[in-house]
Amino acid sequence: MRHYLIAGLGGVVAGALATTQIAGPLVAQEAGKNVSVYEQLELFGNVFERVRADYVEAPDDKKLIEAAINGMLTSLDPHSSFLSASDYEDMQTQTRGSFGGLGIEVSQEDGLVKVVSPIDETPAAQAGVKSGDFITHVNGDSLMGLTLDEAVDMMRGPVGSEITVTILREGETEPFDLTMTRDTIKLTVVKTRVEGSSVVLRVSTFNDETYDTLKSELDKAVKEAGGIEKVTGFVLDLRNNPGGLLNQAISVSDAFLDAGEIVSTRGRKAEESERWNAEPGDLAQGKPMVVLINGGSASASEIVTGALQDHRRAIVVGEKSFGKGSVQTVMPVTSDSAIRLTTARYYTPSGRSIQALGIQPDILVAQPRVPVAEEGEDESDGPRSESNFGRSEADLRGALNNDSVNDDEKKQIEQEAAEVEATARLRDEDYQLAYAVDILKGLAAVDFRAGQVPAAAKPALTGEGSGDGSGGGEAASGNG
Repeated sequence: MRHYLIAGLGGVVAGALATTQIAGPLVAQEAGKNVSVYEQLELFGNVFERVRADYVEAPDDKKLIEAAINGMLTSLDPHSSFLSASDYEDMQTQTRGSFGGLGIEVSQEDGLVKVVSPIDETPAAQAGVKSGDFITHVNGDSLMGLTLDEAVDMMRGPVGSEITVTILREGETEPFDLTMTRDTIKLTVVKTRVEGSSVVLRVSTFNDETYDTLKSELDKAVKEAGGIEKVTGFVLDLRNNPGGLLNQAISVSDAFLDAGEIVSTRGRKAEESERWNAEPGDLAQGKPMVVLINGGSASASEIVTGALQDHRRAIVVGEKSFGKGSVQTVMPVTSDSAIRLTTARYYTPSGRSIQALGIQPDILVAQPRVPVAEEGEDESDGPRSESNFGRSEADLRGALNNDSVNDDEKKQIEQEAAEVEATARLRDEDYQLAYAVDILKGLAAVDFRAGQVPAAAKPALTGEGSGDGSGGGEAASGNG
């Protein structure tokens, strides 16, 4: 026992000696860093005083300092910024679900203002603004050289006022103008519809109301469909969903998962890593699911998509998502202002980060471009299916009746045929959604239910497979 004690004591002494020998250079190095920081702060003070004294007009001291702080934060990444009193109030209002403007989520790319997504049923969406568009001018004034906040300020204005934005769009040879009227944007966070026997859940953003609204709207839609036993499956439509609150993304993912990891976050300090797991209970009761995404699906919507895709809970259909895999934490710095700071990256259950990569759909389905009608052509005339003008055995004069089908069976056959025709018509309205509904029908035909995927087809989803994670707690996971 004495040997162990000596060995232990010797180790302590050696550690103390090593610390004594290294501490000198470390202290000197840290002191050098502090001197450098103080020199830079002195430089900032000198520049600030020179601007105050010699600028051609007397500047506003408060605006100068706020601009300097914002410049420091925006130099880090596109999603970190300073929130002045008005911006902070706007952000809090948006997460509650109502605000004024055009209804457009934007980011900045190479100095240009890029549309992440238009929000459903807003002036921007109704005017035809699309995900991926670049806004170059507002009312004829260029946005080049402005910060994102300055560009957004130019797009704001009194409700009812008119605004013209110049759009640069891939596939178009020339920029073009869109004119719209500013309005109060009341977010409809979840809309439902029943397509045949499929329930479509359209989630437009992740704010304080999303999970509760999703649950109540899902229950209503299932009741409208005739009960869960009548439902073929669910389509979760996250197209053009720019994200929002991290806790809401976790709740929505948990709504369709019985167990397993949902998401993990990893930041600068390993000990601050966080991981969230699903609790028992599936609102869809194991029915097949399809998630719809596109290039406007960002941040929180990518968290949900990644969780359901990694657990093989849903088939992901559409186009590659936006690729925002970072978490922002809003930190108050005064009583009425705050900073939005990127504090972590998030990882899907299989341990992948989608930052700058996006989520690839399981089935790539592009939304067809609406063809421009030729002169003299009636745009209301959609493509005709052969059933519109073809003939069948039943149309032949004197054809035999089918005496093996009773009236109830015949009624059911006609109802199923009507659902198929409705889906076919849906292709003209929304090709991607029609594709998703068809997938659910196919899964129902083979009696698919969640949890029936063969083990060999499942990815490794143990808790150890994910990143360590750090955290943003209650964080704004999108741009708005």
